[in-house]
Amino acid sequence: MESISIGIIKEGKVPIDRRVPLTPAQVKEILATYENIQIKCQRSDIRCFPDHEYEAAGALMVDDVSDCAIILGVKEVPIPMLSEGKTHFFFSHTIKMQEYNRGLLQEIIKKKIKLIDWECLTNKNNQRLIAFGRYAGIVGAYNGILTFGKRYNLFQLRPAHECFDLEDMKTEYSKVQLPAIKIALTGGGRVSKGAMEVLNGMGIRKVSPAEFVNEYFDEAVYAQLNTRDYNQRIDGADFDRDEFYSDPSQYKSSFLSYAQKADILIAGAFWDPKAPVLFTRHDALQPDFKLRVVADITCDIEGSIPSTKQPSTIDDPIYDFNPSNDRVESPFADEGNITVMAVDNLPCELPRNASEDFGKEFLKHILPNLIGEDTDEIIARASITENGQLTERYSYLQDYVDGH
Repeated sequence: MESISIGIIKEGKVPIDRRVPLTPAQVKEILATYENIQIKCQRSDIRCFPDHEYEAAGALMVDDVSDCAIILGVKEVPIPMLSEGKTHFFFSHTIKMQEYNRGLLQEIIKKKIKLIDWECLTNKNNQRLIAFGRYAGIVGAYNGILTFGKRYNLFQLRPAHECFDLEDMKTEYSKVQLPAIKIALTGGGRVSKGAMEVLNGMGIRKVSPAEFVNEYFDEAVYAQLNTRDYNQRIDGADFDRDEFYSDPSQYKSSFLSYAQKADILIAGAFWDPKAPVLFTRHDALQPDFKLRVVADITCDIEGSIPSTKQPSTIDDPIYDFNPSNDRVESPFADEGNITVMAVDNLPCELPRNASEDFGKEFLKHILPNLIGEDTDEIIARASITENGQLTERYSYLQDYVDGH
């Protein structure tokens, strides 16, 4: 049986990311299951799991993993750390032709690297097999409630990144004492499910979209809104989900009916730039517009939510949006402002838990196809480059690579 060497690279992107693709326990499990696999771990002082735990699990600790056939990382690998002719796994942020990573993709092709993007690992139904979305939702919802508590001096929660892990963060839930507010949560995937874990854990009651709009409650409630709940056909015909995703230009937003009732928006739904925005700056200036806190997990800058003007950071997570002048201001600067939480790397606040979930999905869905027969073409579909060129599936990136 052919020997396979897998390397875990030290994350090199700045600001630092403490997440890992595999935990020490998962390294130990792989080595116990597959006799032909060797795992090397590049020494690092920033990981959420220390080097000695990887060494105890059986990984060979090294200063360089460039001799490994397969190299696993999380964020984009800095160009000097790319290993020529090897297979690299990481979130490349190139498939949407992101300008800031053009040079990275050019160098990957030049070095004849096989780039497999975590984001592109899907099943036959185009569903993601591995992601950090659940923890984006968990931390995003927690931050949204934390922000509301701060804005109205109701309670003080420890930031998620100051908690050891999710269980430690849950000990903060008992501090949450909310008035009879309404919270709108958009999305139906991993992100919104993660957000609901937090809202349910805090004892916040879930109600239907119709109840949310039409009924009064004497306690804090939330409603999960799917695409059909806040988009309607311009001609008044019935909502068609397939049509909406293929041609959203036939639709307009009906989110305003929720924005007139909600105190907090937790935005966890994917947004297509061709789709209607949730609301406009003009909407936010109307007397009956109620939203005052937006936790934008999607963090689409100048996207579906006009108050998301810029990303925020883990250390400085919130800012105010002044709808009257379309500007960013200091947090809690004015009661008429919308307070925004738009951290663009939320899972990094709970790196241990996020990494454990991610590695679990790698072991279940990805590793068997990587070292065995890729019968469902999971690896093939996610391979952006190979042998010094773009693969056929990603050939649309050629003009981007060429600088056009």
